[in-house]
Amino acid sequence: MRVAVLQTNSRHDKAENIRVALELVERAAAAGADLAVLPECVDYMGPKEGGLAAAEPIPGPTSEAFAAKARELGIWLLSGSMREVSEDPGHTYNTSLLFNRQGECVAKYRKIHLFDVELTGNVSAQESATVSPGDEIVTAEIEGHTVGMTICYDLRFPELYRLLALAGAELILVPAAFTLYTGKDHWHVLLRARAIENQCYIAAPAQIGPHDPGQQCYGHTLVADPWGTVIAEATNRVGVVVTTLDFGYLREVRQQLPSLANRRPEVYAQPASIA
Repeated sequence: MRVAVLQTNSRHDKAENIRVALELVERAAAAGADLAVLPECVDYMGPKEGGLAAAEPIPGPTSEAFAAKARELGIWLLSGSMREVSEDPGHTYNTSLLFNRQGECVAKYRKIHLFDVELTGNVSAQESATVSPGDEIVTAEIEGHTVGMTICYDLRFPELYRLLALAGAELILVPAAFTLYTGKDHWHVLLRARAIENQCYIAAPAQIGPHDPGQQCYGHTLVADPWGTVIAEATNRVGVVVTTLDFGYLREVRQQLPSLANRRPEVYAQPASIA
């Protein structure tokens, strides 16, 4: 499978963000990609109030534009994530959509873990103030291969990735908008760890560069293989990186180092003893 991970610098201009995203998808298709994967918040990055205004129903204009592009190019497309209207007018969902080569939406994932942190003097975020969490773990089938869907901050919760691997995931998608402050120390480590412990491919397209209000994204869009080796990584600019996933190699890793098969869930279910 040829996979393209796309790196964007989405800002407050939603129409321009979507234009750039669709242009990158065209570049991915021209490079022979079977699957193109966009970053988190591909539709809008800016003040919270603008995010609420940018939200759409699904289907809606933005999701239909991605569906049409997938159909036009005959490519699988993960639309990164976009703001989906919710039942609560003060909150949206942070939602990823997967389209097949016919432009049909075959999977929808709403971000489960919301980015609520206070890193004094560096990063302050309260995603839950305007976003409602999802409550469903999602996999999809892409031409005979099971794919797991996650978004950004989910990366810090290894139990989600293990459940996806146990559900058969050979590739896990991680559209993200990691901050510069956390990304420089944690991005590569966490992605490689999730690949190693679950012996699967990880495709992580990322936002890069500045956005309002005064924030900076880390970038470093990448793909890691089941051994944890980074096999493709973007430079520090908007663009497209394409690589080939070898699922025969994945099976070889899982056979030779069978850590998934060697799990002992009957032990894990017991409460921990206190010495």
